[in-house]
Amino acid sequence: MKAPVVVGLGNPGRSYARARHNVGFLVADELASRHGVDWRSKKKAEAAPVGIGAANATLLKPTTYMNNSGAALSGYRLEQLVVVHDDLDLPAGDVRVKVGGGHGGHNGLRSIFQHLGKDFVRVRVGIGRPPVGVVPTDYVLGRMDSAVKDAVGRAADAVEAVIEKGPEAAMNSFNTRT
Repeated sequence: MKAPVVVGLGNPGRSYARARHNVGFLVADELASRHGVDWRSKKKAEAAPVGIGAANATLLKPTTYMNNSGAALSGYRLEQLVVVHDDLDLPAGDVRVKVGGGHGGHNGLRSIFQHLGKDFVRVRVGIGRPPVGVVPTDYVLGRMDSAVKDAVGRAADAVEAVIEKGPEAAMNSFNTRT
């Protein structure tokens, strides 16, 4: 993968910091911490240059809010992207690697599709389905539980595996049932 760009999806601001929808930001922060890099403001995003394996990569956290995440990615190529996001269709705490596919109603992915296309690598972090009677929007913006928090390190491991070994090898490692 040439000059990978790891995009952690989330919403800026303290009120969203612990929301399930912000797990992508937490994974990006974990990677920045592991590699000892600091965030700096960039047009429509916070960015951090990082070396992962032999690759010089960029970590990004869009500051455009989830629904307009794609606007922060202008100038990047689809094949560079590794997008980390929450996924309602995976059990809370599961981590999976995927290439391409649909947006499944995820507005951050929908925005990236509109701006760049859909064939990019994803690291999906399961947040589970909302309980009966809870609106999905309220659920994703609600406080993340311990299973999701515990998955942050594994999701960061998955991102590193994608960059160091390629998407297929990462899928073989992370897309297995335990």
